[in-house]
Amino acid sequence: MTETGELDSTNTRGAVSVWATAQAAPATQRSGRFHPDSVKHPAKMLPAIAAHAIAGYTRPGDLVMDPMCGIGTTLVEALHLGRRAVGVEYETHWAEIARANTDLAHTAGIDLPAAVYQGDARKLPTLLPDNLRGQVDLVITSPPYGDSTHGQVRTKPGEGVRKTNHRYGAVLDRGNLANVGIGRLLSGFTKILTGAAEYLKPGGHVVITARPWRQHAELIDLPTHIITCATLAGLIPVERCVALLGRLADDDIIARSSFFQRDFIVKNREGGLPVHLIAHEDVIVLQRPEKCSGSRKLKNFQNEPEWSSVPFGPTGARVGSEPGESAA
Repeated sequence: MTETGELDSTNTRGAVSVWATAQAAPATQRSGRFHPDSVKHPAKMLPAIAAHAIAGYTRPGDLVMDPMCGIGTTLVEALHLGRRAVGVEYETHWAEIARANTDLAHTAGIDLPAAVYQGDARKLPTLLPDNLRGQVDLVITSPPYGDSTHGQVRTKPGEGVRKTNHRYGAVLDRGNLANVGIGRLLSGFTKILTGAAEYLKPGGHVVITARPWRQHAELIDLPTHIITCATLAGLIPVERCVALLGRLADDDIIARSSFFQRDFIVKNREGGLPVHLIAHEDVIVLQRPEKCSGSRKLKNFQNEPEWSSVPFGPTGARVGSEPGESAA
């Protein structure tokens, strides 16, 4: 990584297992590439994490997919690195923001295709065109981290502390995996990975970022659970790395955290809970074998309640949308 957070072209895949992906502040990494409303998403992937994975596991012209793309960070970074991009996003608002962000890349002169489909990623085969099956070189995604999103916090005299944008959607939609318990989150994410594997090329990679969180003071080891989900989906774990969320200095890691995050840590420590500022995310790297099929164990997940998804045409445009409204 350079001091600006860009990937050093001399850094090849497998050279290091610690990714220095926060040398530049998140706002600096997103500057000029993202719509202003992008900052409102409660759990954005660092652009440098996506860029590092794309540069390490793909070549120019390859196809990158994110089945839970949020504001489209992975898609934007793929375009800027000369790759094609396709994403799926459950929430209408974030899907629109993701399209706006890929449009910005096209406005900047990048002439590569990108599409954002809206719908439930647990039903990828009903959302994505059949001609994409076996064509994806890299899947990058990140599951929701329970209720651990921080959002934006503001203080105002007479009103105290006000928290905004700390939920994935405007309403508490139980169809969104961010709003369900750990069991349904894992079963749903297994379905997503199983569907995504159908679109991967044989030997293609999946990169997942995840981190533990505390629920009622109990640590939820999400990264380990994710490896189990991926194995059930027929994927093979090949690497486990960490992506730093703080700046790597000569002899220390400088945390990038808000006053409210630090205040949360102090109060919990005073209460006897041994919590620390989050310094990294786990990066789980998996691969589709030459012959890929989901585990038969998936039959145990088929009884999960079904939620409706929005149908799309072959270009990613919403069926019944206004003329000219498209995914890219």
